[in-house]
Amino acid sequence: MHIAGELDYDTSDELVETVVRHLRHRPYTSEVRLDFTALTWIDSSGVAALLMIHRTTSALGAVLRLDNRPGFLDHRLRLTDVLGHLTGPVIPAEPPGREADGDTTRAGAT
Repeated sequence: MHIAGELDYDTSDELVETVVRHLRHRPYTSEVRLDFTALTWIDSSGVAALLMIHRTTSALGAVLRLDNRPGFLDHRLRLTDVLGHLTGPVIPAEPPGREADGDTTRAGAT
């Protein structure tokens, strides 16, 4: 999934719901990739959303990947002491299956 715009109080619930819906339709997904190339901002609600997504993917035995993180995202994740938790090595519970497709989610309204 491609994340674009701001990931904040107004948009984080939508991201969590989109990922959960995606996983509901693909229960044997081994990996969830979020691409942050077009992310412009993240606040504490956005960080909380990433933690909720991580909890959901981990419970299903899937690996969460945070791709193309801009510097400000890594900085925010370091400040909140969750960078290693969200990006550390994770061994999936089951062998890899189908890869996640290229869904796009716009985090912020423009």
